[in-house]
Amino acid sequence: MERLLVLARHGQSEWNLKNLFTGWKDPGLTDLGVEEARAAGRRLKAKGVQFDVAFTSALTRAQRTCALILEELGQSDLPTIADAALNERDYGDLSGLNKDDARAKWGEDQVHVWRRSYDVPPPGGESLKDTVARVLPYTMREILPRVMRGERVLVAAHGNSLRALVMVLDGLTTETIPGLELATGVPLVYRLKDDTTVASKEILDRD
Repeated sequence: MERLLVLARHGQSEWNLKNLFTGWKDPGLTDLGVEEARAAGRRLKAKGVQFDVAFTSALTRAQRTCALILEELGQSDLPTIADAALNERDYGDLSGLNKDDARAKWGEDQVHVWRRSYDVPPPGGESLKDTVARVLPYTMREILPRVMRGERVLVAAHGNSLRALVMVLDGLTTETIPGLELATGVPLVYRLKDDTTVASKEILDRD
């Protein structure tokens, strides 16, 4: 039985390009982001990957990435479940601010703590710990049981919501996970054992 779980961060968004904190705000993909998503689909196709179901967030950039990947795979009609549980971390008062402007306002050290600590949230927003507490129960309830039944699952989401999954799959600690960088449009291909541990992991990086 194949227990396939593929994680893909959305392609570059308009606010990634502008160096803005995005969070739950809903900008679309740039032209580069569209191509990153299509290229991810092509790399998966070259590996012979097909899916039985896809999950994505309630945000446009992840949904479009998911759709573009599936289009490249010839699976545009695949059942796709969108849920806010997979949304990006909510950056609260930082949302929409340029990261350099935020450093000028609050200081580089404070902004670094908000971005890269595990349990310190920005004003009005979520910490990575809060995001993990939102993402993991949904994953354990809705996504993992499908994988363990042998369904091949795609999750197209966001840097921080996917960090929560990678933390568990890769056995990372709360000290190491905040520093993990997930590139836009680069699929992580996991195959799981029958005890839910990882049998193999492959990063389908850009050429």
